[in-house]
Amino acid sequence: MSDAGEFIDYTLQRESSWEKAFAIRERVGPGLNVYGASVGAVRGTVRDALKRYKSLDHDQITALSSELWAEPVFERRLAAVVLLQSKAPLLDNTDLTRLEGFFRNAGSQELTDPLAHHVVWPLVQRLDGQNRLRAERVLARWAADPDPALRRAAAVVADCRTSR
Repeated sequence: MSDAGEFIDYTLQRESSWEKAFAIRERVGPGLNVYGASVGAVRGTVRDALKRYKSLDHDQITALSSELWAEPVFERRLAAVVLLQSKAPLLDNTDLTRLEGFFRNAGSQELTDPLAHHVVWPLVQRLDGQNRLRAERVLARWAADPDPALRRAAAVVADCRTSR
């Protein structure tokens, strides 16, 4: 695991409590392990990691998000969402492939909704030209996919469009 990944994982485990773990497990269901760290702790941990590892570029950010997502732990995956949200200006339409994989194995709507709303929507919104057309094709494919998480992600992005 990378230094940044170890820092985030270690800190999230240190910020956990069994009471929060029980409450989170009740909300997200049995598909994911939980540490029991609060959303505030996840956000603070990602903020601290980005301060500590200031020079992370696009490839390092996306690799770190995949590293965090690789373990089926709710807080790690939420940290990946927060990381991508924090660095959304670095993302481009080619990152939708990675995000599709995240949606497919998210394990909780509590991860897919913020991923769609706070990562995919801003990414697509700032694209133009061919890159925007490619992203729109991906979203159209997601909307027709048998996977309910992808269909929901496409619907969340569509709702963001209509509410703006």
